[in-house]
Amino acid sequence: MTGHDDARTAGRLTHVRADGSAHMVDVSAKAVTTRIAVASSRLTTAAEVVDQMLDGTLPKGDALAVARVAGIMAAKRTPELVPLCHPLPLTGVSVDLERAADDPGAIDIRARVKTTGVTGVEMEALTAASVAALTLYDMVKALDRDAIIGPTRVEQKSGGASGDWGRGPGGGLGAGDNDGDIEGEDGLGDGGGAGNGGLGDAGGEQDDDLVEGKGQA
Repeated sequence: MTGHDDARTAGRLTHVRADGSAHMVDVSAKAVTTRIAVASSRLTTAAEVVDQMLDGTLPKGDALAVARVAGIMAAKRTPELVPLCHPLPLTGVSVDLERAADDPGAIDIRARVKTTGVTGVEMEALTAASVAALTLYDMVKALDRDAIIGPTRVEQKSGGASGDWGRGPGGGLGAGDNDGDIEGEDGLGDGGGAGNGGLGDAGGEQDDDLVEGKGQA
């Protein structure tokens, strides 16, 4: 049994050793599988500012295009930003941005990341969504410094021993998300904007996160 398995059995954080010090989890014994994660965020501002974003007429330029590229770049740099994340060979990243269906003054962000590896890509998806939202704020702050970012959260994941997990009725990734390839970095992915509901019950988290006797991600 590895130290990683010992931590799971004891129901403690796998990133923290028995003496309380942090370490990078050893995932070398885990199976290589296709892993996908979807994360969302939101920028809430004024409807007039969203109009300018959609029209590409902001003083700084095309905010949606810049935010999309920023999110993709951020996903690839996640291990440099989050100290205990594993460097992973990402096979696809998409970042979608659109006006929120329930708020004309908000932009929903949906980041989808895919890899074939031994650990999940939830952190890469969260990083992509977060940096895309930060980029939007940077693009609109001259017009609205009261703009709000959030919530930012994992929406879905698949792959690994714990299988599929997702928020809300039906959970996990659909067949299109799970089996299809992510479109190119300069194109939109296959999904719409993210929802704005509250946090759901935890389950099927990435193997590097909080563990309470759950299976590996």
